[in-house]
Amino acid sequence: MSSVSQGSRPASRRSAARAERSTSSGQHADGRSGEVDPFVLGARVKALRESSGLSLRDLTERSGVSAPMLSQVERGETSPTLTVAARIASGLELRLSQLLRLDEDGAVTIVRASQRQRGGNRKRGHSFEVLTSSQPGQRAEMSRHMLAPGGATGAADDPPMHEPGSRETALVERGSVILVCDGQRYVLDKGDCVTFDADLPHHFENPKERDADAEFLAVVSAGLRRS
Repeated sequence: MSSVSQGSRPASRRSAARAERSTSSGQHADGRSGEVDPFVLGARVKALRESSGLSLRDLTERSGVSAPMLSQVERGETSPTLTVAARIASGLELRLSQLLRLDEDGAVTIVRASQRQRGGNRKRGHSFEVLTSSQPGQRAEMSRHMLAPGGATGAADDPPMHEPGSRETALVERGSVILVCDGQRYVLDKGDCVTFDADLPHHFENPKERDADAEFLAVVSAGLRRS
């Protein structure tokens, strides 16, 4: 999913200064520097790596951090120094403060209506808007989808693209839609809600031929696959 400019959570001077002090002192990115638990950091590194389609070997080549070290970090078995963490962040094309979530000044993120990412595929009668932030490390994404009569999601250039292990929940707000998931078809009417493994082949269709637009909300969460 393409990035959207977000103005609601700018990096604070205090956070930037904290990262700089930690880096210069060579402290570890765990509780000893008051920053990130190694298990939390490891899970975050793994999720970001996998969502970028990178293997451990790929990240090793991009970051200069050995594969055994990366594996230990991802399992939470070791807490990397800030120097190593900075290399991992660089390999993931992030700032160190983003990897350690120091850019986040609180637990609240607001995306204004004017900041929403919008797109779609006119030929397939599909338009959408992403309601949540596209900042790295978000655990879920909410989007609203509109389908014209006969419209469908799922074109080759039709985001969102879901990472392995994702789960999706969709709520039909208007009209009726058909979910086609892993070759099976499910009819959903207004008010119906469905949850499924989003890394399986799937798309939504509006079965009506005229004068009946359909609309649904979709929430995709990473790393929650049931099996």
